[in-house]
Amino acid sequence: MRALENHVHLVGNLASEPTIINLASGEKLARFALATRVYSKNELGKVESAKHWHRIVAKGRFASIMEEFAEKGARIAIEGKLMSRFFKTKDGQNRYSTEIEVDDVVFLGHGNIAQSA
Repeated sequence: MRALENHVHLVGNLASEPTIINLASGEKLARFALATRVYSKNELGKVESAKHWHRIVAKGRFASIMEEFAEKGARIAIEGKLMSRFFKTKDGQNRYSTEIEVDDVVFLGHGNIAQSA
């Protein structure tokens, strides 16, 4: 049952090209937003959809893969875990963010590069 704890699977589209950060340690970090849709029926039985945005963080080789292959609108599947962090803005305000840290990524519908990382 532990394998199911803090485990996230999402399929969606990239909102923009990833922002790549080169850390002092030499490791890469990729940050991007993934858009997903949730479908439901309203009280009249009509199917409606709502778009949801998710903050995603990829580290190491996954960041390098995102840097090389990811482009705005690309359809991808990710597997990862929820991570929360606190940080201070440049003007000293405390902020809280929940992100999904990538453990695996699959590019969908990219012809030759559709693959599991």
